[in-house]
Amino acid sequence: MKSNNKIVLITGANSGIGNALAEKLIAENYFVIGTSRNGKIENISSENLFVVALDLTDQNSIENANSIIRNKFKGIDILVNNAGIAPDLDKIKPDFESLKLTFETNVFGLVNFTETILDFVNENGKILNISSIMATLNQVSKIDSTAYRMSKSALNMYTKTLAARLKDKNINVNSIHPGWVQTKLSTEGAPLTTEFSANGIFKLIETEMETGTFWNAELQEKMVW
Repeated sequence: MKSNNKIVLITGANSGIGNALAEKLIAENYFVIGTSRNGKIENISSENLFVVALDLTDQNSIENANSIIRNKFKGIDILVNNAGIAPDLDKIKPDFESLKLTFETNVFGLVNFTETILDFVNENGKILNISSIMATLNQVSKIDSTAYRMSKSALNMYTKTLAARLKDKNINVNSIHPGWVQTKLSTEGAPLTTEFSANGIFKLIETEMETGTFWNAELQEKMVW
């Protein structure tokens, strides 16, 4: 790793948007710490990638990942909270099991991990929470995917409160809508590739976004909450 490489920690970097973003950032001379549940990212081979096992629903896994990262690095410049699940996508009626599983990963695990690594984010750093247009309260026109929508709305509130808390520490916090992307979470018909979405997120990383705001990576514009 070159000393001038910015260090980006991406959760869920083994597939989908997280994987494409890791590839894009490495190509742009960033150093990526990528997490996956099994500690493997098999399709990327680079000296600028360090892989860490992380299960956001497991406290021991969170503590182990923290220990490994802190022993290896002196700090991180950007945290991308990308890991997430959507077991009730397109389902109309919410069920308790989906609510529980979704919130354990998308909210409780994400917040828990972020809070434990927060002091490791360098001054002038960034925290990007991968959210969704499906979480916007002002644009709800469908009645599906209740657990997923609720979890991303909760994540957006965390973005707002964390941004306010960290404002004096010069750490920006933003929510990002990656677009309707072809991933294992998406339904048939998604128009965007993971590479296209990753390019959009990269552009936002390189942009001076106002902290505590919500952005559309596809359109490169600020969104309503």
